[in-house]
Amino acid sequence: MKNGFSVFIAAFIALGLSWCGFVLGSAKQLGTAKQAAVLNSSDTYPIQPTGDATLGLQVYRANGCAACHTEQVRQDGVVCEVVLTSVGKKPDAVARACAEAGMTTQYRSWPPPGLPITVLNGVSKAVADAASDQITAAGGSVETHIVPVGVDIARGWGVRQSVAADFLYNDPVQLGSLRAGPDLANVGARFPDLNWQLVHLYAPSAVIKNSAMPPFRFLFEVRKLGDAPSPDALQFPQGFAPPAGCEVVPTPEAKQLVAYLLSLKADAPLYEAPFTPVTTKP
Repeated sequence: MKNGFSVFIAAFIALGLSWCGFVLGSAKQLGTAKQAAVLNSSDTYPIQPTGDATLGLQVYRANGCAACHTEQVRQDGVVCEVVLTSVGKKPDAVARACAEAGMTTQYRSWPPPGLPITVLNGVSKAVADAASDQITAAGGSVETHIVPVGVDIARGWGVRQSVAADFLYNDPVQLGSLRAGPDLANVGARFPDLNWQLVHLYAPSAVIKNSAMPPFRFLFEVRKLGDAPSPDALQFPQGFAPPAGCEVVPTPEAKQLVAYLLSLKADAPLYEAPFTPVTTKP
């Protein structure tokens, strides 16, 4: 009897500690999570998705999209690049400083046309800081950019690693575990065109050659043309149009699913996932 009671107490304590660690601990850490501050900005991230995007998450879930896609970009680390923005009043001194800092690109004339230019790329912060100090001392102006690196980023699936803030408004979170198709964490930024997304759902090979994705044609309606084409009718590439006299129109579920996909834009620099956004050169 005494042994049975001891076993019960031991099991109760073990289960209680497990519950505290897995449930209570997680709730305490993430249950009160709020929008994160975007680096060098007054904006917050993420933005509350629209009603259609919220409903689209459930369509995504119901159709098992997470069985073939992930929503988690991996990152190996960060490197730095040093960008020269001005040569100041001593271009020759700045040229020597850039060369001494390790710039390998040669220009026929100096200052080179089309500033800014990248002086160093893929270096550590210590090397970038040393080069920046050297060029600044010579009279030039530079910027140091943070660049995340990793296989997923090299594939173009994202611009930084996925963090908890990315999933603040997802219930349930669709992390996925298999990549039969590409990661979708940033698909709304990669493919922002509404018609492209709809055509991809209806006929994946119409926009991606040799796509292995199955068509989701049950989310669309093929119907006879009326007096005028529907404003929602899909615009297909040549060779993939529906039969003559017909049009393909998305159902509400298709629109919701695409609204969800377009809302997936993990492209804000955050404290726990910093990067320097790419800007268009003047």
